[in-house]
Amino acid sequence: MSDESTPHGRGHRARWFVGASVTVMVAGTGSVVVLTQVSEAQAPPVPPPPVATAAIAKTDLSEQEDTDGTLGFGAETDLTGRKPGTITSLPAPGTVISQGNQVYGVDATPVPLFYGMLPFYRDLSAGVPDGPDVEELEKNLKALGYTGFGTPDNKFTAATATALKQWQKAQGLPQTGTFTPGDVVLATGPIRVSTVTGSLGGPAAGPVVKTTGTSRIVEVKLDAAKQNLAEAGDVVKIDVNGATGTGKVVDVGRTAVPDKDATGQPNGKVVITVRIMLDDPNLGGGLDSVPATVHFVKDVHKNVLVVPVGALLALAEGGYAVEVDDQRGQRHLVPVKTGLFSGGRVEISGPGLAPGTMVVTAS
Repeated sequence: MSDESTPHGRGHRARWFVGASVTVMVAGTGSVVVLTQVSEAQAPPVPPPPVATAAIAKTDLSEQEDTDGTLGFGAETDLTGRKPGTITSLPAPGTVISQGNQVYGVDATPVPLFYGMLPFYRDLSAGVPDGPDVEELEKNLKALGYTGFGTPDNKFTAATATALKQWQKAQGLPQTGTFTPGDVVLATGPIRVSTVTGSLGGPAAGPVVKTTGTSRIVEVKLDAAKQNLAEAGDVVKIDVNGATGTGKVVDVGRTAVPDKDATGQPNGKVVITVRIMLDDPNLGGGLDSVPATVHFVKDVHKNVLVVPVGALLALAEGGYAVEVDDQRGQRHLVPVKTGLFSGGRVEISGPGLAPGTMVVTAS
């Protein structure tokens, strides 16, 4: 029996694998078979698998409180007509009306918009006692180009009556020189018609339209216990209709009211209304009303080391670490203390960590 047929011979061949080569001629074929013998000492080193890394950054990190809100034109105000007669014209929803322009029509004559804070409460004509409503009337006449009475004041003079008659003539009204509260609609500034509540042919001394402001704002019903999150002048981030922008807090309510659920029932919360003016009025597209999310700044840590949250590793003994990559194929764990978490990033501190240090991250 030959050596090749013995167990020893079979074991001897079994040690030949791909490695350092020898040549064996296979009888009768002229073929060459290349065999290689490999030992563990000769195996090439296996490189570590590639990983994602991120550089430690030094920056300001802010903690946010996210609150749902609504982007729209604000609360509606009911406009009730004060002039007797029949409604003969009405504005379309969405119409923006400024000082001196018609809001609606009564008996085929316009009822325009005047600006002011004090509601007109009496007829004004020559001989009436002095009052701030006279000054308000004169301010509107002057703004519309009807003057002659000098600087607006509390006195209704003959010059005031003359200017008033000129305005009445331009409006197609009887030139009486007497102003009545129902002759105009009063608002603090331009108005936007949101809903038409009156009807053509209906009584003018009744519901006419509902109005809002002309600027789109975000209104948030903020938990009253968190009112310190918002102060007038604060800049906040806003997500609306798939877009992100910024806005400025313009009003923080001082009256807490019970919040309501979608059915209009109290939900047990007490809220205040916070109003935010958009920096970009086109944010959210042309929708009249759309849900929005407001990111209020809750806390800010300045000049801290920050990594993606995916760089944190939970330790079996508790706490966290980051895996530092020295970019030469060497990695080691460094225990860290965490601080603020915000926007997918986390504040860390630990021995030997500095801006620019590369750490392994899952994201």
